[in-house]
Amino acid sequence: MRGRHVDSYSMYKRGTRDHVINTYDYDKEQVRLLSGVGKDIGNPSWKRSFPYILLAALSSFLFGYHLGVVNETLESMSHDLGFHGDTMAEGLVVSTCLGGAFVGSLFSGSIADGVGRRRAFQLCALPLIIGSSMSATAKNLWGMLLGRLFVGTGMGIGPPVAALYVAEVSPAYVRGTYGSCSQLATCLGLMGALFIGFPAKQIEGWWRMCFWASVAPAALLTLFMEFSVESPHWLFKRGRGADAEAEFEKLLGGPYVKGAMAELSKSQRGDEADTVKLSELFYGRHRKVVFMGSSLFALQQLSGINAVFYFSSTVFKSAGVPSESANICVGIANLLGSLFALVSMDKLGRKALLIASFSGMAVAMTIQATSASSLVSGSSVIYLSVGGMLLFVLTFAMGAGPVPGLLLSEMFPSRVRAKAMSICMAVHWMINSLVGLLFLRLLELLGPLVLNTIFATFCLLAVIFVKKNVLETKGKSLQDIEIALLPPV
Repeated sequence: MRGRHVDSYSMYKRGTRDHVINTYDYDKEQVRLLSGVGKDIGNPSWKRSFPYILLAALSSFLFGYHLGVVNETLESMSHDLGFHGDTMAEGLVVSTCLGGAFVGSLFSGSIADGVGRRRAFQLCALPLIIGSSMSATAKNLWGMLLGRLFVGTGMGIGPPVAALYVAEVSPAYVRGTYGSCSQLATCLGLMGALFIGFPAKQIEGWWRMCFWASVAPAALLTLFMEFSVESPHWLFKRGRGADAEAEFEKLLGGPYVKGAMAELSKSQRGDEADTVKLSELFYGRHRKVVFMGSSLFALQQLSGINAVFYFSSTVFKSAGVPSESANICVGIANLLGSLFALVSMDKLGRKALLIASFSGMAVAMTIQATSASSLVSGSSVIYLSVGGMLLFVLTFAMGAGPVPGLLLSEMFPSRVRAKAMSICMAVHWMINSLVGLLFLRLLELLGPLVLNTIFATFCLLAVIFVKKNVLETKGKSLQDIEIALLPPV
């Protein structure tokens, strides 16, 4: 039996389409099983794949933790390292990490395609461990910036690999829910950084412990990924059909393997080159999907969400609200929104959540802009400012946060999925780093009224963009999505 599959996959690599399809007895009813609508044996159990999703979510937890770790610690860190009051230096602590993430994201696709998804997770954890240790032992600003650069590199590799992995090991009927687990883990990471950072203002040097605390989960990710499943999609693309079958059996169960393999052969017909050229992504038949993905991530970042996460303590302090209380509320709002996305992603669909989310964010930013205008005064300013910020975080976590990464990993064809994701994430990090670097300076120059109005405008542009360009992928197999989106040769 094994010999027959090896032979069929060698034929696949030479481009013999019919032999692959006949080997797996391709027919519509079998394909429907993986999509979760088969009539004979129903849906594959989510319990088989769920442990691997939890493990992948550990990288998202680390991502969220490192996004938020400077929020509570920035003030005490700046005193100890000698750059207190220098807004540009404070911005560099944030933006250097994001610049590293930009570099990491550029290479994430090549890493994921070259060594596989499991090894990519392990390579993501390594700079996180090194960078966290360097930050925890930093003696000056330059030591901190170097450590944050290493951390950023790991952060750049992690999110696209996690999105790929979740999309490729999940049954179609729960893929949205599993994708939302990554956002929930990011939220828990942010809250973890928040709570661990609370004593930083009272206990001298506590900020160093906040960086040391992230080493343990990164080490666990490295260890347990050694025992996790590899993506069957990656194995199949590499011509390792027997290994792909074995992983599908772990993820779905024996009765579903045949339909899963037939589903893979539906779009991956052996006509792919060994390498993907960048020109194909920018000028070839994939350019429309790549443009759509890059634009979606750009609009997500230009909404102003990470300005909230990075500098919420500073903003709340200027409004006269204790940062500890305000940041707890931000964390709870983020958690509630993430839980809503978790339970509704596979019910309401990706497109509906995106439209509702960006619309709510536009309203929230308008409320914050109003609080900074001459139309309100007194205690109303505080209520509108804080309420608008909490509403913004809540509505972001309901859609604009979890959907783009999942949606793009679903929309990109298997052949270019990893590299296309890396390009879109590079756009994400480039704009993210600019927001982190310039937010405080723009706040000083433009004021909250103008700046929040700009953010609200980008949210409205995102609503229009999603309505016109985004395809609903709820409940569809990755291969069906690919066939629907990819223009004929």
